[in-house]
Amino acid sequence: MEYMLRSFLERTIKSNKITLLGVGPMSLNCVNATIAISNQYSLPIFLIASRRQIDSKDFNGGYVNNWDTKQYSDYVLNRDKGGKVILARDHGGPWQNPFEVEKKLSLSMALDSAKKSFKEDIDCGFKILHIDTCIDIHCDVKAKESLERLFDLYEFCWNYAQSKNKEVIFEIGTEEQSGSTNKILELEYNLNEITNFCDNNFLPRPAFVVVQTGTKVMETRNVGSFDKPLRVENEIPALIQVPKIVEICRKYNIFIKEHNADYLSDDALKWHPRLGIHASNVAPEFGVTETLSFIKILEDNNQKKLADEFLSISFQSDYWRKWMLKDSKADDRQRAIIGGHYIFGTNKFKEIKKRATFDLLKKDIDLDSYLEDNIKKSIIRYLKNFRLIK
Repeated sequence: MEYMLRSFLERTIKSNKITLLGVGPMSLNCVNATIAISNQYSLPIFLIASRRQIDSKDFNGGYVNNWDTKQYSDYVLNRDKGGKVILARDHGGPWQNPFEVEKKLSLSMALDSAKKSFKEDIDCGFKILHIDTCIDIHCDVKAKESLERLFDLYEFCWNYAQSKNKEVIFEIGTEEQSGSTNKILELEYNLNEITNFCDNNFLPRPAFVVVQTGTKVMETRNVGSFDKPLRVENEIPALIQVPKIVEICRKYNIFIKEHNADYLSDDALKWHPRLGIHASNVAPEFGVTETLSFIKILEDNNQKKLADEFLSISFQSDYWRKWMLKDSKADDRQRAIIGGHYIFGTNKFKEIKKRATFDLLKKDIDLDSYLEDNIKKSIIRYLKNFRLIK
């Protein structure tokens, strides 16, 4: 079953020399924008849901539209009339859901929890499963331990998918993004171990491997080395290192997947298909785009009080903290903007939005259409630079 989607992606990438896009489902409007664009241009786009954003009902769903996995997948599959959107799990694995961290689950319990989440993904039509075993809340994870956990989850997911006659392909990634490029020997070691495991156990090799190309998102910019105009001390430039990474992945017949491409310049994005980066994920930028658009439409239409109320709630939520640079100079407004999309599903925000929607309709302004259109513009920038559309 896995070969239909994989073959399609291989043909699409190789014949067109493009970079595929993974969009984080940051909100209902972001999901709608992605589906609309995918159908309009008849092209595949991945919707990459992390476990914090969307998870099974057993884990109380996620912060995006208060959806659980089934509600989310039902919505997307019903709305995606052209069947172009590909549901993907981003960062599936142990301790990737806040519940598992808060409960301080042991390794065995966290792995069982991750398996339960993956089962729901497979049942609900997720086609790409990213297995990420880089987190351990109890200790630092050694490379061998991370791989052993990956193998356990990989075999479990494949066997379960086969038993349900479901089509899945795998994305693997065993380390967190650092903003630097991969160490070549490490990458080759991991790919060798993983492909040997798959071949020895009669499992399909992964379709994608997450590699570090020099991207890292902090605040509202990309602070990695990929987009740096000058050389970074003690680091090989991305334009030299990435082709070496691509060559290793080609040797193992695995596509490379880049995470954290948010806020890269147009010039940097145009280099992706030239370098042979096969797919790239973008998420927080689209949430910030919607937040900025929401504030702007309110402030431009004499609704500053509502905008300030929203910003105050967002700031107090503290969701922005994980994105801040160590010596950040961001003010409270900027911090609130960074964390804005995390509160879209809350009752307090819904009440603000309800009032804003009512007032804007008096001026013949459809708030959700306005927000969705701005998200589309942000997504289309990537599609153009990745050669997916002209």
